[in-house]
Amino acid sequence: MRDLHLNSITAGGNCAVLQVSGEIDVYTAPTLREGIIDLLDKDVTHVIADMRNVDFLDSTGLGALVGSLKRLRTREGTLRLVIDSDRIHRIFRITGLDRVFSIHPSLQEAITADGHWRAAVEGGGHGIEEWCRQHELLPD
Repeated sequence: MRDLHLNSITAGGNCAVLQVSGEIDVYTAPTLREGIIDLLDKDVTHVIADMRNVDFLDSTGLGALVGSLKRLRTREGTLRLVIDSDRIHRIFRITGLDRVFSIHPSLQEAITADGHWRAAVEGGGHGIEEWCRQHELLPD
């Protein structure tokens, strides 16, 4: 069994960063799918999947992400991806999914690009960088 670890950090009630680490494959994709469903059950509709610590992604993992995007869109939500690995980003380019997903190289850029996120973070009295630092989401 391969390892996949998920951790979520919410902002403003309907926004969450889903930190994803490990491998997303046929064995672990259901865990990712359930992680998104759990967030939806908590009325989170704007998700940033922080995939900076994903080591491997296969077609089943891509399917879980596409399914999650569809689920979020039915609730007028969004799914943005943070990917800083050329290897993982290449998978999205090859499959054409880079035209389907909003992919950002950093969490700060993903937050800045989404009005719901900016409102959630800034409404809490924080700047984006400050919020990321407070939640230990800046790169090492």
